[in-house]
Amino acid sequence: MNNDIIQINHIEIVMNNLRRLKLRHLEAFVEVSRQNSVSRAAEVLHLTQPAVTRTIRELEEICGQPLIEKDGRGIRITHYGEVFLRHAGTSLAAARNGINALSQLSYSDGPMVRIGALPTVAASLIPQAVKAFLDTGLRNRLHIVTGENHVLLDQLRNGELDLVMGRLPAPENMQGLVFEPHYRERVVFAVDKNHPLAGKPQISVSELDAFPVLMPSAASIIRPFVDRLFIEHGIPEPEQAIETVSDSFGRAFTQEYNAIWIISRGVIAREIESGQFVELPIDTRATVGSVGLNMRAGETLDSAAQCFAEILMDLSEREETHAPAY
Repeated sequence: MNNDIIQINHIEIVMNNLRRLKLRHLEAFVEVSRQNSVSRAAEVLHLTQPAVTRTIRELEEICGQPLIEKDGRGIRITHYGEVFLRHAGTSLAAARNGINALSQLSYSDGPMVRIGALPTVAASLIPQAVKAFLDTGLRNRLHIVTGENHVLLDQLRNGELDLVMGRLPAPENMQGLVFEPHYRERVVFAVDKNHPLAGKPQISVSELDAFPVLMPSAASIIRPFVDRLFIEHGIPEPEQAIETVSDSFGRAFTQEYNAIWIISRGVIAREIESGQFVELPIDTRATVGSVGLNMRAGETLDSAAQCFAEILMDLSEREETHAPAY
């Protein structure tokens, strides 16, 4: 019991001391250590020598240990000071970096945030993320690009884009990039609500062949998933196959011409939820894949781009929470 009381009292003392610690204490101590002189540190900090000395004495009282001691006509950092310096320098740098990041965000001509969006998120997450970004009050301009996976990833590698949001690319396409998974998604066979197959409990291969089928193009990221699905279900390549990655064409053609659209569910999530499009009863669990952010390896995003990435992460968590059971 006595040991517990002693431990609690010690924690209270430490916390009280931390509340007294100010940024000026760290600035003074780090500068004195860098200059190895109180007077030179005072000049750099635009303070008087007595003010710097007083600040160091306050810091030593807070720490409960001597941090600086006389050494002939000069000074030297004590062993306690060396230990504290490693943490003080890191904390001071972090605080300054945070202030710099905030100041960058306030610039009206701050760096543009350049986002690549694959079709699976271009019509769903990206519009929501853009609205949320604008609501933050940040003034950085946004540049949104959509297209095929390999094109967007090349632009990302070349520094033309900051982020690419979409499905996890094949390993051979990830050179120089890193992928941050956010949620999982599958491919669906979708038709218009007025399609002859809409609402049927079972679909035969012959019924699929009776209608035009919109397929992802050979270069698209989901095409390998679709090809494997055809093999697993014994479905031959449709006779009336049309390859496209255009979601606007896909929507129009599916609604007007009784087409079957094989597409990532995220592309047409709103149409499915509204009842405009209907999923056909074909098991597509084998097509489930990760959706997330592609970024350049070893590079740090600027403040505005990082903010946009965090917004996407938050929205993705909601997407994962409300994802349908497969």
